[in-house]
Order: sequence, then C-alpha cells, then structure tokens
Amino acid sequence: MTLQLHRPDGQGSLVPTRPPGKDHGEDWRKGLRSSRWRVAPLRNTEMNPTSTVAAVAFWAALAGVTFVLLLWGYGSHFWH
Repeated sequence: MTLQLHRPDGQGSLVPTRPPGKDHGEDWRKGLRSSRWRVAPLRNTEMNPTSTVAAVAFWAALAGVTFVLLLWGYGSHFWH
C-alpha cells in the first residue's frame, strides 16, 4: 500500500484513490508541482534535440579520427 494510490481520509485511515491525470487527460507534471511555485511550462523538458547535420558530422569525425589513429598505430608498428 502506497500513498500514490491511497490517500488519508482525515479520520486516521487510508482510502484508495485513482491516480491523478489518468481519467481527465491532465498533465502528470501538475501533480508534482507545488501550488506556490509558478513557472512557465517548458516546451521540451527531456532534451534539446541536436540537428541531424551536427550529429552526422560528429560521428563521421569520430570515425575518421579513430581510423587515422589505427592507421598510424599499425603503420608505425606501435601495435604489433
């Protein structure tokens, strides 16, 4: 039994309740916020997406550096 699904009834016992936001289509973040804390809603709270061009350039550069490092290592007989 958790307070997530059971709330105090004011008379010393717990009564089962439905989770907030499941039936009414409410934002689940409303249940986490304090009523005294008023902030602007964030557009994307999970992450700021990276552009596709920047992501492809990063992985291509990483692959190129790795390849050059391997060529140098084996070409100079650093790794036998």
